[in-house]
Amino acid sequence: MITPGISFLGRIVVSTGAIYLGAVCLARFATKLGISLPPWILLLGATSSLPIGFALRILYLRIIHRRQAARMGARLAPPIRGKRFGNLDVMLKLVERFDNGYPGDGLVEIIAELGTCFNLNVMFENVIFTAEPSHIKTILASEFENYVKGDKFRHTMSSVLGTGVFNSDGEMWKFHRSMTRPFFSHDRIGHFNIFDRHAEDAISQMKARFRSGYPVDFQDLISRFTLDSATEFLFNNCVHSLSAGLPYPHNVATTEALTGKVKIAENFAKAFADAQTIIAQRPRKSWVWPLFEIFKDKTTEPMRIVNSFIDPILKEAIAKKQSHANEEKDVDNDDTTLLDHLVQMTTDPVVLRDEILNILIAGRDTTAGTLTVAMYLLSTHPHVMTRLREEIMTQVGPTDRPTYDQIRSMKYLRAVLNETMRVFSPVPFNVRASVNASTLPATNHLDKPIYVPPKTSITYSVFLMHRRKDLWGPDADEFDPDRFLDERLHKYLTPKPFIFLPFNAGPRICLGQQFAYNEMSFMLIRLLQSFSSITLHPEAQPPHTLPPADWAQAEGRKSREKFWPKVHLTIYAHGGLWVRMAEAENAN
Repeated sequence: MITPGISFLGRIVVSTGAIYLGAVCLARFATKLGISLPPWILLLGATSSLPIGFALRILYLRIIHRRQAARMGARLAPPIRGKRFGNLDVMLKLVERFDNGYPGDGLVEIIAELGTCFNLNVMFENVIFTAEPSHIKTILASEFENYVKGDKFRHTMSSVLGTGVFNSDGEMWKFHRSMTRPFFSHDRIGHFNIFDRHAEDAISQMKARFRSGYPVDFQDLISRFTLDSATEFLFNNCVHSLSAGLPYPHNVATTEALTGKVKIAENFAKAFADAQTIIAQRPRKSWVWPLFEIFKDKTTEPMRIVNSFIDPILKEAIAKKQSHANEEKDVDNDDTTLLDHLVQMTTDPVVLRDEILNILIAGRDTTAGTLTVAMYLLSTHPHVMTRLREEIMTQVGPTDRPTYDQIRSMKYLRAVLNETMRVFSPVPFNVRASVNASTLPATNHLDKPIYVPPKTSITYSVFLMHRRKDLWGPDADEFDPDRFLDERLHKYLTPKPFIFLPFNAGPRICLGQQFAYNEMSFMLIRLLQSFSSITLHPEAQPPHTLPPADWAQAEGRKSREKFWPKVHLTIYAHGGLWVRMAEAENAN
């Protein structure tokens, strides 16, 4: 298989060869005209033709962009000016901070200097960054057709996401969207049998581990819960990752060895996470990312493991559909899974696999990340947990299973989830690409709009927008669910709804939004019915995964953070979130 790096180098060789051939042809033409050129000039011309051509192209595009911006009454986004060729130092610094820092490190400093919208200009490629709600509204809604995922993003992510709904545009995106939309109906997402079964399993394992004297990695547990729930919901073939048991603290030796289906489940979960981490790191290296995968496509091995689990399920579903081809079947009954629904529309295994994996990422990782952070925030804000438990005891009771109507009526629970997703956005960073030249609204009444060249990457950060004090008030860094209930709601959010986008917006808004709210609400209710307090136990995780000591000198939340938030496609806790919980007196 040709690796991304070899393919990339091959394109460079072809381009270089074409330019070299052009130089040779020009020299021969000069000779025919009687112009004699010494060999050293020919050699110099051939070797310098590529960098000169590259430089002329950059100069030409800059002139064109300035003129087009002027014609449109706009201004160029302020560029970052690094100290090395092609802003290489800027790219390497941002990559290092993404890997080893706090989300947004590096970008926050640039925003303070250049404003909320600027041009990273990495390796001479326009990459516009914004954390401005009016810009994000333009990209996601008002000019939706002009801002797409784009060929570059699709190529970068295709080895994992394929042509699924999160990695497609145009007719392919519409096709995927039309396939999944009918399945996420009110009646279907209001059914909680799957949640309850896996929640009971997860909580039972937590109680057993606490009673044996050990803390629990809540992130690991909730990731298993959401994975099992999602795989059963999507294709009635649960991966049973909870059956692998819970991990022990890093300094506790165990002799347990996983075998059979349990090992398959564990391998699938790990490979799925590894593949997402790899593709999330690629865009941070700009268009030269293939050079970091010269000898192999890093996603090949994890995706082999993922596909070995998914493919037999797809074959079974396709065979089942074909065997019932002549039978009338109600595809909307309660026992129908999303996969059953999808095979009624296509039996292409590649399309089915791509869509299932895209929905699985959305249905598992964002929910697991939000619930993990919610536990962290409840542990550090016990007054919020006490108030939330009081609402649960009043509305649901100490042991009853919550209903859809009860969840809808629990305003403080919804406020806790919204505030969790505001402070720690499930998808902190996202990207689009412009189709045609356009403009983004001026950031204030004195400025001109910002010019966006055609085919330009635009990264936007909901994470940074959610924490802006000019949008959310002076306490924007603080976790306070009441901001979604008191006068601050009407002061800040109601007039500008695009300052809060945990589920995206516009035509690509998350179809599973209500499903996610239901699953997260259900699990929080069950947890707080069973446990009355939460305490962090960071000593259970490897020391190198704890927040670095120098964070204490930083500003804002970073200086007070007691866990290390990191980002691949979604947010997660580096090293896990190790906790102990006290069992409630009236719990089962």
